Amino acid sequence: MGPLSGFRIIEMAGIGPGPFAGMLLADMGAEVIRIDRASANMMSMGANPADITGRGRKSIAVNLKAPEGVETVLKLLETADAIFEGFRPGVMEKLGLGPDVCLGRNEKLVYGRMTGWGQEGPLSQAAGHDINYIAITGALDAIGRSDSGPVPPLNLVGDYGGGSMYLVTGLLAALLEAGRSGKGQVVDAAITDGTISLMSATAGFKAMGIWDNERQSNMLDGGAHYYDSYQCRDEKWVTVGSIEPQFYALLSEKLGVDIGEPGFETQFDKANWPKYKTAMAAKFKTKTQAEWCEIMEGTDICFAPVLNQDEAAEHPHNVARQSYIDIDGVTQTAPAPRFSRTVSEVQGPAVGSGDQTDEILTDIGFTAEQIAAARDSGAIS
Repeated sequence: MGPLSGFRIIEMAGIGPGPFAGMLLADMGAEVIRIDRASANMMSMGANPADITGRGRKSIAVNLKAPEGVETVLKLLETADAIFEGFRPGVMEKLGLGPDVCLGRNEKLVYGRMTGWGQEGPLSQAAGHDINYIAITGALDAIGRSDSGPVPPLNLVGDYGGGSMYLVTGLLAALLEAGRSGKGQVVDAAITDGTISLMSATAGFKAMGIWDNERQSNMLDGGAHYYDSYQCRDEKWVTVGSIEPQFYALLSEKLGVDIGEPGFETQFDKANWPKYKTAMAAKFKTKTQAEWCEIMEGTDICFAPVLNQDEAAEHPHNVARQSYIDIDGVTQTAPAPRFSRTVSEVQGPAVGSGDQTDEILTDIGFTAEQIAAARDSGAIS
């Protein structure tokens, strides 16, 4: 049983960071009940075992345009510890499910709000996606090569890093506090806020005068020869991150090429980076990725091959850690982080919209007659 076993969390069906947050909470043992739309749309799909971020839930399909449907959700919230939603600001209020109404029914309820731009501000009502949110934070501009434009880092930095992770952190902190105070509160998680927070170290480097705005001209953005990826003879890639002088010395030794002495005289002098990078690139092209792995992997160089998703699932370290698991024939990510006593586990594959409607309503006190009436009225499906 995971550390959140016994907690009931309501998820308003959505896309992007919301489902990933729900997956994390479910993996850690929470009972996550997803409120799906009673009418079919892109956010109310059938069960799909390959929907990894949808795993571990129960689902109830509700017509949120019907007063009876809204009342059904409010009754469910009376039994819940938290709810989170990812609509544009004001949508939940228009539905009759805003924070004031919900906390009025359950004063201990933690109410999580996940948006891209935040609950207020000049962009708060504009549509957007991960790439747009990270564009105004300084993160996207810093990612890419100097001779090309910014490169989208999948949707890891915005949706999941600046979004889901901050939403989950906020929910857990508020749940801890509610356990002491007996009162809930609203958690406002904006992807722009979270991404800017993720940039804290970089902002610190800039304040110290050791980071500039030129792409690929800094230690951690591919500017430094000792912290970058290099192509091999077989056109596969490897990475090195030999920042510390002792690791840098080992890199020079194993690479077999002169890249200067470790330390500030040569290693950290930006004027040296282009020539040393050229020398390293030429050297790495002389062997295959597998050959460089034989020489460098497992050493203190700070080295790893660049793998695609299929290769990653087969890497001996990931296999030993059981970082990938199989559910219904679908290879997927194992729960993280790991707990020594209250072990996280996947509670099951993704379910279809409304698959547990009757079970959930029965659990909160609805009779069979009341469920039938709600279905006949169109409040649930």
